[in-house]
Amino acid sequence: MIDHVTIRVGNLASSRRFYECALALLETSAELVEADGFVEWNDFSLAQADGEHRVTRRLHVAFQAPTRVAVDRWWRELTGRDYDDDGAPGARPEYGPDYYGAFVRDPDGSSVEAVHNGPPRGDATLLDHLWLRVRDLEAATRFYDAVSPIVGYRVTRLPGRTRVHGDGASFSLVAGEPTECLHLAFSAPDVATVRAFHEAGVRADAASLGRPGERPQYHRGYFGAYLADPDGNNIEAVHHDRPAGS
Repeated sequence: MIDHVTIRVGNLASSRRFYECALALLETSAELVEADGFVEWNDFSLAQADGEHRVTRRLHVAFQAPTRVAVDRWWRELTGRDYDDDGAPGARPEYGPDYYGAFVRDPDGSSVEAVHNGPPRGDATLLDHLWLRVRDLEAATRFYDAVSPIVGYRVTRLPGRTRVHGDGASFSLVAGEPTECLHLAFSAPDVATVRAFHEAGVRADAASLGRPGERPQYHRGYFGAYLADPDGNNIEAVHHDRPAGS
């Protein structure tokens, strides 16, 4: 599964207001967790852009909605608060027979969607899917084909796009001006999987952004490794070996 997705934002306070409202309208029970410079709701988080990390651009992120009525309300409330409309509520049969979504823009211009597409996957998962634009679709597909199966994800080539999917949220790759400054982390069942993920990426000529190891600054037992995808996004595998009771 996707463990978490982090986007960098230009103004953490204004982006937090947007996403707090957007997620509340979807009736999620996800708890807000705050730390210095970032906020997090289960598998989705925001971090303040800075001199080292630029704002995330050209990302599409879709959250699960419990019903079509919730999708309608979500779009109506957010556009009523002067967030930019990016697509009115409606069926999108090109994505599936039960697909019903609506779209707005967040404060940094990223496309954000509420989608109802069958039963929700559960309270712990907010994300339904992502769309990443890539400079070279074949190169990006080869990278994800090398690393994704190690963490339980499959790569399917479709006309005009590549879909990367598993038991949790999925994401698609489409050619265009690339998504930048995205952090996407896959969940790994053990540290051996984290090591194998990193090794497979390096063998596929991906740059390492951090060798496998403990990251206690996040929590005790956080074991992760980081790779750059062909467009420079930070792709991670992480195992949470949390001590009992933590």
